[in-house]
Amino acid sequence: MQLEIGSIYSGKISSITDFGAFVTLENGKTGMVHISEVSNSYVKSIRDILTENQEVKVKLISISEEGKISLSISQAMSDDKNNQKKPLVRKSPRKPNNVWQGQKNNEQKEELSFEDMMARFKKVSDEKMTDLKRSKESKHGSGYSRKR
Repeated sequence: MQLEIGSIYSGKISSITDFGAFVTLENGKTGMVHISEVSNSYVKSIRDILTENQEVKVKLISISEEGKISLSISQAMSDDKNNQKKPLVRKSPRKPNNVWQGQKNNEQKEELSFEDMMARFKKVSDEKMTDLKRSKESKHGSGYSRKR
């Protein structure tokens, strides 16, 4: 049986270590599931989730040049769930939440040049830094320090 990357296979856990579990696949080859690929949530101890001789479904992630087989239980579970749902409908790409988009002012809808946007950003940034310095000074007293 030829192994294909991205395919899901059944296997049996042959041994467990602190960093992962070794799984013997149907064809007799052994691969490893790293502890980070056991579950979609944080796993403190792999032995809390898996036991030796347990039957598992795994997804083949990669095969190294040395022949080491990397497997994932969490990706196999998510693929099974996705296959049971409706076909995937492409959505429009979302904008990342952590990108600065300036002040969202509904009144101003004209296009600004890059220089104008940078000037506005600098002004807002300077105002925030001034506010931050003021609040820091108020927490440390009057801001007066005596030098000798």
